[in-house]
Amino acid sequence: MHDIGFVRSNLDLVEAKLRARGADPAALLGDFRSLDLRRREAIRESETLKARRNELSQQVGQLKRQKQDATALMDETRALKDKLDDLDKTATALDDELRLALSRVPNLTRDEVPAGKSEADNVTVKEWGTKRTFDFEAKPHWELGEQLRILDQERAAKLSGARFAVYYGPGARLERALAGFMLDLHTTQHGYTEILPPFMVNSKSLFGTGQLPKFADDLFRTSDADAESAANGEFKDADHWLIPTAEVPVTNLYRDEILDESRLPIAFTAYTPCFRAEAGAAGKDTRGIIRQHQFQKVELVKFVKPEDSDAEHEKLTRDAETILELLDLPYRRVLLCAGDTGFSAAKTYDLEVWLPGQGLYREISSCSNFESFQARRANIRYRASGAKGKSEFLHTINGSGLAVGRTWLAILENYQQSDGTVLVPEVLRPYMGGLTTINKQNL
Repeated sequence: MHDIGFVRSNLDLVEAKLRARGADPAALLGDFRSLDLRRREAIRESETLKARRNELSQQVGQLKRQKQDATALMDETRALKDKLDDLDKTATALDDELRLALSRVPNLTRDEVPAGKSEADNVTVKEWGTKRTFDFEAKPHWELGEQLRILDQERAAKLSGARFAVYYGPGARLERALAGFMLDLHTTQHGYTEILPPFMVNSKSLFGTGQLPKFADDLFRTSDADAESAANGEFKDADHWLIPTAEVPVTNLYRDEILDESRLPIAFTAYTPCFRAEAGAAGKDTRGIIRQHQFQKVELVKFVKPEDSDAEHEKLTRDAETILELLDLPYRRVLLCAGDTGFSAAKTYDLEVWLPGQGLYREISSCSNFESFQARRANIRYRASGAKGKSEFLHTINGSGLAVGRTWLAILENYQQSDGTVLVPEVLRPYMGGLTTINKQNL
């Protein structure tokens, strides 16, 4: 969410940043210009009429003290009151429309974010690890999972439809082991506090992090949630949507609060299921578990002072990278171009893991600095310790540390053996009860 005054005073900059994202400034800001002008006109007229009303009130008082007839002036004062009431209603309605229009405008990307329209324009800034070579043809994870009988998408489809999976035996345990390993490392080595948030949130929470109103079609919701109302700017306290990521409940923990500066930075980690309708993904990644309606993820979220957000963004990204390095999974860090940067983000690094069974890199974590964009939407502020002055919006940062399902499939593809078995990475063996190799299950 953007400050109205900032947009008004920096329209050329805002338009340039929107064009860099591949967006049409006229489509996004056309209503803003018109609404802002009408709103300011209503406010100016209201102020003029209030001054006239005050002047009339003084004249009425003077006439009454002189015991003269003040009926005409009193009638004019009543007429002004009715007109002022109408103007106030108009200004309020225009203000609501203006805020709804601004709520659909994405964050402005940082100057160091490269121009570009798609992932083809992203910039690789780092590569780590050595890609494994095999003396056999590497298989994709869906073949390995099916042959080992640890992954079953056919029965999952019977249970729930497409884009779901059932894990068996060591496959299920590997998922649990990865989550435990990630949480332990982030809480004992990286300074995060683990929390377990609700897996359903209200529409106000989704507005706070930027999923609503723009991305309603990508979300699953219960019968008490109304996508049409959300699209019209009605964000409720008591409706329910399934979370697309733990970023939503964790970031909104401090919605409408002012934090003491001494508490910052605050760092949380949470392991949750995530639910995404994948409305725009028809025909994409239909094989395997790359793109699922339900998947699990360990999320990292930080609340920081504005002057610390760059450094904290780099640190959070390194925290996610450390997981990949300890698992010895080759990866690269990619700086997303403006056109590929998410709606709420000012700057994003994607971590992409190497998948030898498919011969390509795939995203396994997005680490984003949102600056004050989410904090402004969710009204999360901080104030200097002991100060009574004006509070400021803090900055929020988040990233996956990591997407558990994609880490699971990356292990299968990178640790596969010629006999079809899969080695368990050494750091995970204590979490797997000492198991060193995943063999075919008798199911």
